[in-house]
Amino acid sequence: MKITKIQSAVKTAGRYNIFVDGEYSFSLDENQLLDQKLVVGLEIQDAQLGQLKDESEFGKAYTRALELIMRRPRSEKEMRDYARRKKWSDEIYQKVLARLKDKSYVDDKKFAEFWLKARIGGKPTSKRKISAELAQKGISREIADSVTSSYSNEDELDTLKILVNKKQSKYPDEKKFMAYLASQGYRFDQIKQVLSEED
Repeated sequence: MKITKIQSAVKTAGRYNIFVDGEYSFSLDENQLLDQKLVVGLEIQDAQLGQLKDESEFGKAYTRALELIMRRPRSEKEMRDYARRKKWSDEIYQKVLARLKDKSYVDDKKFAEFWLKARIGGKPTSKRKISAELAQKGISREIADSVTSSYSNEDELDTLKILVNKKQSKYPDEKKFMAYLASQGYRFDQIKQVLSEED
């Protein structure tokens, strides 16, 4: 078998379609193409063709993973769930994950720090709720506890005060209001303290 044509892909910038014996066979990105040293006229064997097709699948998966991460950081569990939805083989997923971790694009501790900062900077959120969200994202209890330890009780009381000022008018019944605040992850002692200060 022989590589008969290498052509820029029309739909995907930076990818190249590889033709073997006159027919389209697989595609590679520019770096893969250079790494594999493919040129028109190169003779290849069946085993090498199989390896090149595997490399093609890895390249496509890795590009999609990067596109996902560019929208916002992802936890390892989120990447695993994404790979499952895309029906990647376990081999492709492990290879993609290894590359992402090697480049520090996937790091559960950094993700947890990002999530905490984003949640504190957004709407008022309790430490307990943030911890629950991190658990849903597959972050270990050890990492979650380590990261949220910087979120002090005073910080949490400040966010609770903001929430109370924002929502209190919608809850004329104090018991229902307290139940709502508790559902947001705040402790009853914190709720009582803040409500007593508001009176």
